[in-house]
Amino acid sequence: MNTSENKISVNRLIEIKPYQDIYRPQILSIWERSVLATHHFLSQTDFEEIKILVNSIDFNQFEVFCLTDEDIVIGFVGVHSNKIEMLFLEPQYFGQGLGKSLLEFAVNKLEANQLDVNEQNENALKFYRKSGFEILERTEKDEQGRAYPLLRMKLK
Repeated sequence: MNTSENKISVNRLIEIKPYQDIYRPQILSIWERSVLATHHFLSQTDFEEIKILVNSIDFNQFEVFCLTDEDIVIGFVGVHSNKIEMLFLEPQYFGQGLGKSLLEFAVNKLEANQLDVNEQNENALKFYRKSGFEILERTEKDEQGRAYPLLRMKLK
């Protein structure tokens, strides 16, 4: 490996930046890769239907911030009315503390204190519990009426 390659990896600039429309294609790709890596409980049909819904989201309707590595989006968080509506990370960055950075940003800077998580997404549930969220309520179905229970959580 040459020294310029080493220098690039050592000098990575990871930042949290406000959403811009130019980030949209990257966000949609991250959402898809992240869901495929974590939501194994979704049927293919449901995944495709949800993907259509996600592609129709106007991200400007939320407080969305992007985690960037050298200006490439590697994760994002979206908040509306103190509720985290979306938090997704490129799977290759799982387990490096970057999801925690996004969550802490949402809590500390955007005053988020609530979220919903799929009950079957056990790793996310553990992550949110470890971060101080507790379950307030369980629904039998998700917001589209599919048989994927949601856990409504609030920061302790």
